[in-house]
Amino acid sequence: MLLAAVALTGSAQNSLVNTQHSPFAKMQTLGLSDVHFTNGFLAERFEVCRNTMLPELWKTYTSDSFCFAYKNFKVAAGLDTGRFRGPSFHDGDFYKTLEAVTAVYATTKDKKLEGWLDEAIGVIAKAQKQDGYIYTKSIIEQKKSGKAKMFDDQLSFEAYNFGHLMTAACLHYRATGKKTLLDVAQKAADFLIGFYATATPEQARNAICPSHYMGLVELYRTTSEKKYLQLVNYLIDIRGTVEGTDDNSDRAPFRKMEKIVGHAVRANYLCAGVADVFAETGDKTLLSTLDKLWHNVTETKMYVTGGCGALYDGVSVDGTAYKPDTVQKIHQAYGRDFQLPNFSAHNETCANIGNMLWNWRMFLLTGESKYMDVLELSLYNSVLSGVSLDGSAYFYTNPLAATANYPYHLRWEGGRVPYISKSNCCPPNLVRTIAELNNYMYTFNSDALFVNLYGANQLKSKFADGSEVAIDQTTNYPWSGNVQFVVKEIAPGKKIYLRVPQWCTKYTIVCNGVDISKKTQTLNGYLVLDKVVAKGSVITFNMDMPATLLEANPLVEENKNQVTVKRGPIVYCLESADLKNTNLFNVAVPSGIVFTPKSVLVGQTKMMALEGTAKLLGTKNWNHSLYQPLTKTEAPIKITMIPYFAWANRGKTDMSVWLPVLK
Repeated sequence: MLLAAVALTGSAQNSLVNTQHSPFAKMQTLGLSDVHFTNGFLAERFEVCRNTMLPELWKTYTSDSFCFAYKNFKVAAGLDTGRFRGPSFHDGDFYKTLEAVTAVYATTKDKKLEGWLDEAIGVIAKAQKQDGYIYTKSIIEQKKSGKAKMFDDQLSFEAYNFGHLMTAACLHYRATGKKTLLDVAQKAADFLIGFYATATPEQARNAICPSHYMGLVELYRTTSEKKYLQLVNYLIDIRGTVEGTDDNSDRAPFRKMEKIVGHAVRANYLCAGVADVFAETGDKTLLSTLDKLWHNVTETKMYVTGGCGALYDGVSVDGTAYKPDTVQKIHQAYGRDFQLPNFSAHNETCANIGNMLWNWRMFLLTGESKYMDVLELSLYNSVLSGVSLDGSAYFYTNPLAATANYPYHLRWEGGRVPYISKSNCCPPNLVRTIAELNNYMYTFNSDALFVNLYGANQLKSKFADGSEVAIDQTTNYPWSGNVQFVVKEIAPGKKIYLRVPQWCTKYTIVCNGVDISKKTQTLNGYLVLDKVVAKGSVITFNMDMPATLLEANPLVEENKNQVTVKRGPIVYCLESADLKNTNLFNVAVPSGIVFTPKSVLVGQTKMMALEGTAKLLGTKNWNHSLYQPLTKTEAPIKITMIPYFAWANRGKTDMSVWLPVLK
């Protein structure tokens, strides 16, 4: 029997990740509709999502001619005929699509979106079996063969699909108050409980991308039913107890993992789910492993863009060449420490989103700004790069260099496309992420509002004690570091914390015309505004935003004697579209180069480019040649660098994030 969901009370109950009652989370989240973007960059991205990305995604996933995801549900429900079509994770991608629709509905209250949801959820409910099992591939095949096979395939995405169902269902309930999808999710979760109670350890570990860890915890938060939290605890405990793989991050028990390994999406989803569990249980053995893995990623395996997963294909970091039987093949994976190729960087968009999901949860646990630094880095660079500026086409992979002369073919080459036929998991993941960006902007604790990300918006919410807070934020971030807050409403004694990004080394903070920079203390990377905050306060936070040259750790072989350019949270690249009759790879950057910001249009999107004078190295003919004597010919050349996320919007081009440096 399904139990009633927790009553919706207060803003935090209506949130993306609801930590209002999580005993070991220091941050509480806001409601889905508490923040509205007003203008500027993030508002533009949301409008592209609302007006182009979401409608086209819905058209794709309800198509009967080339995607078939929704049709699979109709066939499983007996409302249509045919065979299962698409990858085994197709159900999960449709649930992500529902989540995206729900997130936009939560902000806009668009009745058309509500109609889409109601119709689709009705079909999903009819497709679900009486015992709660719902996986259209298996249900359709069972109808044809009469054989009831479940969780027998180690490469099946059954549990992954279940997880995205649970996440979408919780969000849908919070946004609409309707239990239609939540009922389906609870029945599915109850099926899992019964299945895992009798499943062999081998069957129980058949969960190659554990989105259901996040889903089960969110279902627990929504219903207060401890059985869902107990199940995910059990699933974490049995990881690595039977023969597993590094590709799936279950070769060893989670608590014994020393380094991040294997498929980057699976690893990041795993860590995000485990962080959710810690928020509810306080199991320090989980947090200590999460800390260890986080440092391994951010200090040795993460790209300067926040991208994750260096390798298309490789060998396990836990294997050894001296014992060939221990070496395992991995794919779309983290590599060894400091193994960060550029042309062949994989950096799947879903893995980069997974990096956001993991760091968001680590921030909610600790309130430490370093996690928001990684989230922001990933968002503005390796996540937004996954979609074209007009919202019509998508990348699966996000390399840091590209050239028409690359000597071999990569699996996902050729630029962004509207539908990634081999694996279209990234577009619905990206659409839901952009639709939900307003949920990352602020958080609460009992006596303070935390400003985590900057972008022009209006906030109207309530603290856990019921007191109201309303703030207007005005800024041209990320192109300018100047941010103004007008406090419309706040209770006496409440504080405001402003995040100081890792890239920011110089700032001023002015309240009601008085410079309080030297008087304002910091805590965990946040400026603490307490006594100066009151209704009517005007706060101006001005972050100095120079263009900075970055170099990589010397152990990153590919980037030796090279630099990249970063301004604020934005990583820049050089693209051949901005060079005339010049080989991009003959351009070098003097160590003392001075860049001047310049407002430009890429396509129809306004952004800040950087102009400077670089050096053009001597041109050589490398045909039939592997090595040549060094030449020192140099000539000045004007260059324009654009944000990395904006590359490949002007046709097929060469591009590089890293450039040779002349010291």
